Amino acid sequence: MIIPERVKMVEVGPRDGLQNESVYVPTHIKIELIQRLADSGLSVVEATSFVSPKWVPQMADHSEVMAGIKRKPGVGYPVLVPNLKGFEAAVAAGAQEIAVFSAASENFSKKNTNCSIAEGLERFSAVCKAAHSRKIRVRGYISCALGCPYEGEVAPGKVADVAILLYDMGCYEISLGDTIGVGTPGKTKAMIEAVAERVPVDKLAGHFHDTYGQALANVYAALECGVSVIDSSVAGLGGCPYARGASGNVASEDVLYMLNGLGITTGVDLDKLVNAGQFISDYLGRQPVSKVSRAIAAKRA
Repeated sequence: MIIPERVKMVEVGPRDGLQNESVYVPTHIKIELIQRLADSGLSVVEATSFVSPKWVPQMADHSEVMAGIKRKPGVGYPVLVPNLKGFEAAVAAGAQEIAVFSAASENFSKKNTNCSIAEGLERFSAVCKAAHSRKIRVRGYISCALGCPYEGEVAPGKVADVAILLYDMGCYEISLGDTIGVGTPGKTKAMIEAVAERVPVDKLAGHFHDTYGQALANVYAALECGVSVIDSSVAGLGGCPYARGASGNVASEDVLYMLNGLGITTGVDLDKLVNAGQFISDYLGRQPVSKVSRAIAAKRA
């Protein structure tokens, strides 16, 4: 299959990237990061999460973050919600798009959300109905699409089973997540092909972590399958609090550099994206994980 001519990059750094940071990032820094990412040309910047602060303390300021964002025309600022209570809080804070999350692994689902896959999907069905009644778009995430820290290999058919249920309940896009970064290009293709038999490929997104250094290769494999939406995290921020040793999401700067090299249109400015990554990395007191960011910094020095 010919790779897409245009790719939508979904920036997950402010939520998926920062949620696992042990050092609390103040609200004004989060807002500044979101503004810089939107100004780089990204059309989707995942802003925060309306989960309980007990479970994810880093996202306790979700309402303040939403209140502080200067919304840029043409940019979406989705937020993660775990249930109807989180949905109502997100709506009250001005959210216009939400994301719900399931898993392709029963054990991971129980560790991550304290419920089975079926119970979680039933919960999200109610969320989707409430969202659609208010004309709020819903995106779906599937964790452990290429492997689980508790169960090991995950069969592609299991991912497809969850994907079609999320799609049927009204998720406009399903993000397939390699949560612990164990996937390889061959396994990525097999998983996406299995899901694409049940859900249209133009409704799928790839979400890859780089634990084993395979994330960019897996992004390319997803492109070859016709996937034209890629999740990434500026400066390579992130990890999974329920998957020991899992490193961050694939770095947005690295994804963009590769897409630029392939002649794929994104609408994102690499220099501005690198600057946004450097901004949050400076605050965290470390170098960006992104190799492209480091290379550009070395050239600027």
